[in-house]
Amino acid sequence: MTVITVNAPKGRLTLEQRRRLAETLTDAVLVPEVGQFAPPARAGFQVHFVEREPDMMAIGGRLLADAGPELDVMVIDVTVMDGDWRREVRAEVIERALAALAEACGLPEPSPAWWVTFRVVDEGSWGSSGGVLSILSLLESGVFSKEKAKAIRAAISV
Repeated sequence: MTVITVNAPKGRLTLEQRRRLAETLTDAVLVPEVGQFAPPARAGFQVHFVEREPDMMAIGGRLLADAGPELDVMVIDVTVMDGDWRREVRAEVIERALAALAEACGLPEPSPAWWVTFRVVDEGSWGSSGGVLSILSLLESGVFSKEKAKAIRAAISV
């Protein structure tokens, strides 16, 4: 299970950009998470778009409402289940998310005021459908590559 939240100033992203990001941000995390491109795994991903008024966001101590349109501020928060999240895997997700955002916005590179946070929820600390979820129960689903399943088991000491 993965939740990706995009926080942006109201009106910054068009409907078409959000449609594109729903897919590209999902895949930006999905591929490193499961070790391969596996469209059936998309069902375990949610992308939430949160828009905030310019007077509800600030950077450098200044409200966006006072700073003007030159500041292109956005934050993507990626929350994932425990697994194989070595430093290089997290870096890959962050870089892929920023690239997906730049592509959807029609820009050659990400803005320096776009930030990505990456959070891992400990094994046994995520729930759905009336119970606690485990990454271990998902490893036999067929979406994880054999190498990634082995790495996940090693990472959570199973």
